[in-house]
Amino acid sequence: MAGSAGGGRKYALTSDEDESDFWGFAQEARGLFTSSEDGLRQVELLGCLPQGTLLKCIDHLGGRRASAGSADVAFLDAQGVEMGSYFVTGVTVTAAAPSLHGEGLLDVTVRLWCDQLLPGSAWVWELLRTGRLSRKGLWHSLDAEGRIAWLSVALWSRRYQRRERPEDTAPGQVFTLDGRQVLDAAGFYCALGEAINGPGGYFGWNLAAVDDCLRGGFGAAPPFTLAWENSDIARSRMVGDRASDRRAGADFGVLQEIFADHGVDVLLR
Repeated sequence: MAGSAGGGRKYALTSDEDESDFWGFAQEARGLFTSSEDGLRQVELLGCLPQGTLLKCIDHLGGRRASAGSADVAFLDAQGVEMGSYFVTGVTVTAAAPSLHGEGLLDVTVRLWCDQLLPGSAWVWELLRTGRLSRKGLWHSLDAEGRIAWLSVALWSRRYQRRERPEDTAPGQVFTLDGRQVLDAAGFYCALGEAINGPGGYFGWNLAAVDDCLRGGFGAAPPFTLAWENSDIARSRMVGDRASDRRAGADFGVLQEIFADHGVDVLLR
């Protein structure tokens, strides 16, 4: 259903428990990227046309039946095509009022929980939605948290970004990674994803994820060559690995072992 949206609709909500239970579109989602310490968010779905369970919950504000459950929140491009989605849970309607965004639309306030919607990533989604994520290096000026947010969008939008390209490039390719902008482990993953999959590209955001990507289906399957320019700069800035942490480091030696195990020839320059 999201594929035919358009018309300024940036978000689509569907029940996670029943794909036929479509909750409607929204033009904006204020507060979606702002969370409290416990992960709860208060989100205003502006210019919303509620349907299904979400519409039913509006009739039960303040009661137990105002809880809609879990959902997938899809991000839509200018043509209404889904770019990526996040799982949210505990969706509860707390308010609803007529919207200034259009006749018959509502502004619906919901409370929900999600740990994947990182602060600082909204503008990256907007770049992608408007077709402005079109050149390399847009992440260079970001701070540490900004680089993590950039990687999260790269991860969740990876299928959309490669939708008109083959699953993997032909074997034997040479990819060039410039280490000058690698200020930390997250910067390395930003640079690696960009080297292999272009602007906003994803190719892992911790060591375990890189290992998974090298098994194929993420843009490039070995054998290939990674020409790592200014590798000495990057090496001095990359910290030790914590493989269980989604924001893990990228130990230089372990990375070399992972690449070697998969038949990637790394040229350190």
